[in-house]
Amino acid sequence: MQKHIIVVGSGFGGLSAAIRLAAMGHRVEIYEKADKPGGKAYVIERDGFRFDAGPTVITAPFMFDDIWQAAGKRREDYFELRPCSPYYRLFTHEGRHFDYSGNVDQLEAEIQRFSPRDVEGYRRFISETKPIFEKGFPMTDKPFLKFTDMLKVAPDLIKLKAYISTYSFVSQFLKDDYIRRFFSFHPLFIGGNPFDASSIYAMVHYLEREWGVHYAVGGTGAIIEAMAKLFTDIGGTLHLNAPVKEIMVEGRKVTGIRLADDQVRRADIVISNADVAYTYHYLINPMHRRHYTDRKLQRTKYSMSLVVLYIGTNRRYNDGRLIRHNIIFGERYKSLLADIFYKQKLADDFSLYLYMPSVEDRSFAPEGCESFYVLSPVPNLKAGIDWTKEAKPYRNAIIEFLEDRYMPDLSKHIVVEKMVDPMHFARKQNAYMGASFASQPLLTQSAWFRPHNQSEEFANLYFVGAGTHPGAGVPGVLGSAVIAQNLIGPA
Repeated sequence: MQKHIIVVGSGFGGLSAAIRLAAMGHRVEIYEKADKPGGKAYVIERDGFRFDAGPTVITAPFMFDDIWQAAGKRREDYFELRPCSPYYRLFTHEGRHFDYSGNVDQLEAEIQRFSPRDVEGYRRFISETKPIFEKGFPMTDKPFLKFTDMLKVAPDLIKLKAYISTYSFVSQFLKDDYIRRFFSFHPLFIGGNPFDASSIYAMVHYLEREWGVHYAVGGTGAIIEAMAKLFTDIGGTLHLNAPVKEIMVEGRKVTGIRLADDQVRRADIVISNADVAYTYHYLINPMHRRHYTDRKLQRTKYSMSLVVLYIGTNRRYNDGRLIRHNIIFGERYKSLLADIFYKQKLADDFSLYLYMPSVEDRSFAPEGCESFYVLSPVPNLKAGIDWTKEAKPYRNAIIEFLEDRYMPDLSKHIVVEKMVDPMHFARKQNAYMGASFASQPLLTQSAWFRPHNQSEEFANLYFVGAGTHPGAGVPGVLGSAVIAQNLIGPA
């Protein structure tokens, strides 16, 4: 029977769930607080410069093809994906670079250049990572609603040593300090500390080798635009500038939403693509919550936050040193991550992700200009850092670092700039504690231990996105939409 389904938020999770359910015959509406869709994948446009605000690395591209196939359309008719080569350029604190690619011969040659003894160790690492991938990736579209679901996979998790950290797993095979960093950083892409995140996330390297790393022509915003168009093409309704103030509850069921202007919209099912902790804490009255009390939400271990500088320059930095995806490691690794995750201290040093799409996609910047963002992991708002005081000095330190090492005279050539800090993620993106990736991907906060895709509180409330199973990252978020679709079923 056809259901009226309301989706709160239009990030990758909300859009993909809405498309899948509309294609199955349900009446689906999305309510988005911003002036355009995207959620964390919002697009910033200023003076001819364009910036992808959110995810930039596209892995498992077939998951997008599956969305279009479910809707009876071809993804290629809506947007174009192209492979990255190399995937990333990784820099040591000394400025040496390592090209991380999917070509095995080239990758082993890079390892040989850095640490000859680790070539054989890398081969053993890949051999041991394959079963983690084969067992772990299928879990990304399976719900863990009952503890018995967890018990079924527990033997595999033990066999795969999921109880040790990603860094510990990598270190069994690789010995050079930087090579260990180069193959253990992936949990940071989903808000985790490589020294805490389960070794199950070591499969990301194998996933990248299996399906590649891609980018969309026109940027991640082109994917969002295509998904929004697909949704409306098949009959869905997208409401923009429509912030949700409350998810309404009667008994043990949700009945719809209340908008910021107090208009009420009834529904048979509500799907929240908003942050799970934010949804429970701010959108559902505490009197209705038995499981997700405010105290439980506060006890959860949340991901780090981010400082991001979006910068447009009136000169180019196209001498070949920087590519689309660049990761610049600071001198410290474990102790810097300890400052961010444990001590919750704003360190004087940093590691950076520098995303520069305009080096090859000239639609991002005017002629003769460059468009890029630089991102630094920082503690979330639980740290109590006063960003009204710390933001500018932190920004200046990053600009000075880039100017000295990678981008000469940068400060003289900035013509467009926007900075966001943890307060932005809390206020603009409704991220609880300003945690950019929801709860950390710890083993004790994964699968059944993570907030369920079908709410433990209300049977007709569902979650998609980074905060629910399987977790953050584009494949995980798209997987959560598959789970929601399968749990709800066809009209």
